[in-house]
Amino acid sequence: MTIKALRTPEARFENLPGWPYQPRYVDDLPGYEGLRMHYVDVAPEDGPKDGPVFLCIHGEPTWAYLFRKMIPVFVEAGGRAVAVDMFGFGRSDKPADDETYTYHFHRNALLAFVERLDLKDVCLVVQDWGGVLGLTLPMEAPARYTRLIVMNTGLPAGEEAPEGFAMWRAFNRSQPDLDVAGLMKRATPILSDEEAAAYAAPFPDQSYKGGVRRFPELVMLKEKGAADLTPLSKEGVETSLRARKFWLEEWAGESFMAIGMQDPVLGPPAMHALRKFIRGCPEPMEVAEGGHFVQEWGAPIAREALKRFALA
Repeated sequence: MTIKALRTPEARFENLPGWPYQPRYVDDLPGYEGLRMHYVDVAPEDGPKDGPVFLCIHGEPTWAYLFRKMIPVFVEAGGRAVAVDMFGFGRSDKPADDETYTYHFHRNALLAFVERLDLKDVCLVVQDWGGVLGLTLPMEAPARYTRLIVMNTGLPAGEEAPEGFAMWRAFNRSQPDLDVAGLMKRATPILSDEEAAAYAAPFPDQSYKGGVRRFPELVMLKEKGAADLTPLSKEGVETSLRARKFWLEEWAGESFMAIGMQDPVLGPPAMHALRKFIRGCPEPMEVAEGGHFVQEWGAPIAREALKRFALA
């Protein structure tokens, strides 16, 4: 079945601050034929090309641009950085029908992407939905993954939504044409106007924002006082529970956690709860000024992670 999708004009991505990377695309992922997925793939110009792969997965409503401060640190240390845009975000195609966006639509695409590029010795670098989905990938192919950098995310599995997330979901419902640049500037005051605009570049108008509208509805958390999850948010519960079991009982790699301490939704309480599920996860790095989009403080996070992994 062909999925009708929109494609953001390339001109909207010209001259973005701090983003010199050439776009790459795959359009033959099994089950997603005809949909074009964007990623950047950056390796050292000199030296060995067999270093670890840092697979960076964004959340909502961001895209690979979020990792622009971490990518150079990984590459300078001899690593290869691959930052992907999920469908509906960044330079990837954006299905026109909001109902196309489901938990497994996104997750299966990420699994297919990793297989398509045949990524190995992977350090998973995740935040927000990048973690909700990304943290479920290693259990399907444990041999591919050796390290984890996890920031401001979770593995929800049917609990009642905390107040911060409930407020965010309600706000997002009221904003079918969410002001992405404005949201990013409020959440991350250190952004310049040009950087905030770069986050809005993928969305020329409301019709491109199906993924933005849907992601909060897919989070596997109950409405306050509700007896059960909504049908939309039920889909990922079983997968998330399996992932918790994997990280607690089977994960054998190295882990590093950083927390943006100013995040009202996925800040310290959520991250300390997640840490209990990650076997061997050391004490987290606390980024005192960092908010939800903590990758905007990403260079020191990346350097500290490399140091702890003895890769620096």
